[in-house]
Amino acid sequence: MAYEFSFASFFIGFIIVAVGAAFMIWHQVIADNLGSGVSSYDRFKFWALITVVVGFLVMLNLHVFILGNLLNSLFHRS
Repeated sequence: MAYEFSFASFFIGFIIVAVGAAFMIWHQVIADNLGSGVSSYDRFKFWALITVVVGFLVMLNLHVFILGNLLNSLFHRS
């Protein structure tokens, strides 16, 4: 499986990174309104960080490579 850059996945990944960055910036406000306040700040910040990392993987089109290798290892496809 060869790496292939895709402009579509780059822009989708960029949008995911932007949403994750906004989530990281305003995690306290979001946690106050949607979560249980101060006790959930770290949890919301953690999910914002995961969103940014997934966005970078999508941006570089590495999600296809990682998921393909994972599925090949689970189902032993050649």
